[in-house]
Amino acid sequence: MSRRLVVASLICLLGVVGLTAAGPSVAQQAGPVLTGTVTAGPEALEGVLVSARKNGSTITVTVVSGKDGRYSFPAAKLEPGAYVLRIRAVGYDLDGPTQVSVVADKTTTADLTLRAAQDIASQLTNAEWLASMPGTDVQKGQLLNCVGCHTLSRPLNSKYTADEFLTLILPRMQGYVNQSMPSHPQLRHAERLREERGDQRVQIYRGVADYLASINLSSHPTWSFEFKTLPRPTGAATRVIYTEYDLPRETIEPHDVIVDVNGMVWYSSFGEQNLGKLDPRTGKLTEFAIPEHKPGFPTGLLGLRSDPEGNLWFGNMYQATIARFDPKTETFKFWPLEGEENIDAAQINMASPQSSGVDGKVWAQNNGFAGIHRLDIATGKIETFEPFKGMSGPHNIYDVIPDSGNNVYFTDFRQRHIGRLDAKTGQINLYEIPTPNSAPRRGSMDAQDRLWFGEYRGDRIGMFDTKKEEFREWQIPPKWSSPYDVVVDKNGDAWTGSMLSDQVTRLNPVTGAMVNYLLPRSTNIRRVFVDNSTTPVSFWVGNNHGASIVKVEPLE
Repeated sequence: MSRRLVVASLICLLGVVGLTAAGPSVAQQAGPVLTGTVTAGPEALEGVLVSARKNGSTITVTVVSGKDGRYSFPAAKLEPGAYVLRIRAVGYDLDGPTQVSVVADKTTTADLTLRAAQDIASQLTNAEWLASMPGTDVQKGQLLNCVGCHTLSRPLNSKYTADEFLTLILPRMQGYVNQSMPSHPQLRHAERLREERGDQRVQIYRGVADYLASINLSSHPTWSFEFKTLPRPTGAATRVIYTEYDLPRETIEPHDVIVDVNGMVWYSSFGEQNLGKLDPRTGKLTEFAIPEHKPGFPTGLLGLRSDPEGNLWFGNMYQATIARFDPKTETFKFWPLEGEENIDAAQINMASPQSSGVDGKVWAQNNGFAGIHRLDIATGKIETFEPFKGMSGPHNIYDVIPDSGNNVYFTDFRQRHIGRLDAKTGQINLYEIPTPNSAPRRGSMDAQDRLWFGEYRGDRIGMFDTKKEEFREWQIPPKWSSPYDVVVDKNGDAWTGSMLSDQVTRLNPVTGAMVNYLLPRSTNIRRVFVDNSTTPVSFWVGNNHGASIVKVEPLE
């Protein structure tokens, strides 16, 4: 198979909309090309997401209705042609019209009428399912492990009994690797060394099985609880434009999405052996095939980060390989694990080269045994550290984030700790996050050597000042947001995305003010990225279960 394979072409957008320091852009001054009012009965509705997709295109543009119910598409965002419309507003369906024609140099008016949804359950996010279902936080919290592969709608719509969950379904789910999805399941060859076993696991399974059988459709024709939905966007959350780039196969899972200095958009394919590149200016999509180093083992890559020279680094997960891609020459270089560290459960999710210019070394982690690797680029030597060796309890080193001196900080996803490994001495320190059971996941280091991270089970953005050794936390609404990753933009705002509510949150850490942007459709958010080259900044994320890449352009 050729390393470089062009698999699809997308239609180019005719410009970029945003606010500049001098005021509104030319596109905004030109006026809308498509506009209208969204109503349900006599009421004009704020916060309805209106999406337009040109026939035959793989690009969808979305705007949000304002307080007066009016929505507007800037002329630079829609070229002339026939468009299909859809909306997102929980509790409502689009009654009409569903198709419009856009004409050059004219404004098309299409007032949208909504009706009460016939199937609200199909519209619920994972966060809304959790808010609706009865049970304790502990019972509901068990289900946060499910959403990595599918939505909660799947088990909630099932009719499995507790015994069937216990003996058939849960053991089967445990056998799949994390990058599995219903259309592309992959079996693990071995289990991680630092996880529950035996009776302890059976007890966990029993609790989950009993709970799921009490709330699914195994003993009732419909659910015995009232649906609780989240409010629609208001205010600043309506002043935004979304652009979705569909990918050509439903099995493409764009886990990490980043933008390089040339404006190219790169993504890691979570379940397939490909590195992807999208040119948003021409719409061209290219895939670079990655050879397997452990044939027969699960495929896919997770973290994607760049070094000071602009090379892209990633861990090839169950292929147990650290990899580098040079965008200039379009070539890969690989450093596979060897010897006793290359166990069947080896899983290198992250490679972190951000500070490799300090000493020529790149950090990585290994979920197989909660270990940390350090690669010497020049010699190819890989050192291994085991921070939890000799300690009891489950541990999972999820992310490794270097500071400016290339000391590495790591998150223990199974606990509530941030760890530090000194690059010179190898000394390891653990710091306890204030919120119990917070499950720190992914993060990034800012210019002041402050570590920002998502607290997946704590519904919080966390910040650890590595110089003062102090934590700060900000709770992210709504409950069950489960933020995955955090990045700080050029203005000092912190951005995160929810794996459960389809919302992107922008936080002003000084004032505590937040804006929650609801994405146009169900989006399993993972890595978050901010492009600081635009004004205002632009936000990018992969729709990990929807085979698309999403750009979020706040208008303020």
